[in-house]
Amino acid sequence: MLLIHCPYCEEERPELEFAGAGEAHIARPANMAEISDEDFERFFFIRDNGKGIIFERWRHIHGCGRFFNAVRHSVSDKFIQTYKAGEPKPKLTRAQIEAVKPPAKGTPANEPVWTVDGKGGAK
Repeated sequence: MLLIHCPYCEEERPELEFAGAGEAHIARPANMAEISDEDFERFFFIRDNGKGIIFERWRHIHGCGRFFNAVRHSVSDKFIQTYKAGEPKPKLTRAQIEAVKPPAKGTPANEPVWTVDGKGGAK
């Protein structure tokens, strides 16, 4: 089971206690009533969905109930760091990033490719 560190409770808890709340550090438009329909759509619906390091909002719903931010690798699903809401994005070291990267296996999703006969190896 995945354990997530709550920066408010100061402890690691099972992932079942948490809910993901989307991308972190989204800048709200200054005057929502005056933005174009395209900008409105971009703010509310268009999010980065990259493969690799992502910054997310999470909520400790079955604990303190507070929102916090997390840095996670979207392929390996490993967390690098969690930090309190309102704090700036942390600067990551190369070692932190390398520690959570999945091993490269030559496919886009970093998963093994199996031949028809069931033996490992690329087709």
